[in-house]
Amino acid sequence: MDLAQYIDHTNLRADATEDEIKQLCEEAANYKFASVCINPTNVSKAAKILKGSSVKVCTVIGFPLGATTPTVKAIETRDAVANGAEEVDMVINVGALKSGNDDLVREDIEAVVNAAAGKAIVKVILETALLTKEQIVKGSLFTKLSGADFVKTSTGFSTAGALVEDIALMRKTVGPEMGIKAAGGIRTHEIAEDMIKAGATRIGASASIAIVKETDTKSGKY
Repeated sequence: MDLAQYIDHTNLRADATEDEIKQLCEEAANYKFASVCINPTNVSKAAKILKGSSVKVCTVIGFPLGATTPTVKAIETRDAVANGAEEVDMVINVGALKSGNDDLVREDIEAVVNAAAGKAIVKVILETALLTKEQIVKGSLFTKLSGADFVKTSTGFSTAGALVEDIALMRKTVGPEMGIKAAGGIRTHEIAEDMIKAGATRIGASASIAIVKETDTKSGKY
C-alpha cells in the first residue's frame, strides 16, 4: 500500500524552529505526502515553500484543548485561510460534548465550517481518548451534520491517540463517504495500514518517513 498519499506530515511542537518547518515542507514535497500539518504561526512560511506542489498546508484551530469559544475559533480559521491554509484541523469543545451541551458542540463546529467558507477542508478532532464510545458516536454525528469534511480521532497531545476500534466505530457512524483522520501514536507502516483498513482516509503522523519506508520507530528515534 502506498501510504504517502494518506499522510499529513506533522510538526505541532511548540519549539519547532523555522528550519524544522522548512525541512518538514521539503520532505512532504519529496515524498508527496497529502499535507503538512503545522501550527498557525508557520502557515505563511509553509505556503510559500510549497507553492506549486501537490502538498496542502494544514493547520490547527483551538489546539490542543478545544476550550476556546466558537468566535475565537472562527477568527483563527479566517486568519489561517488568509495566510494560505487549505485544510484546518479544529478541536471540538470536549467539555461541552461530555456535559451533553449539544447546541454548543454544534455551534462550535459550524463556526469553523462557516469561517472556512469552502476555501479550506475542515477536520474535526474529537479527542477520543477522553470520550466514551457513545460520545464518540455523538461527536462523529455532529461533525457530519455540521458540514465538516473529516472527523479526526486525536490531537496527539492527550492521554492516548488513535485506536483501530475507534476508527471502525467512526466509520460505521458517518457512513462510507466522509473523511476520517487517524492521529496520535501512529509510528509504523503496520499501524498506519491497520487504521486505513478500519476506515481511515487520512493519517496524521510525525514519523511519516519511517512509516513509508516501513522502518520500525518503536526505538524512539522519532
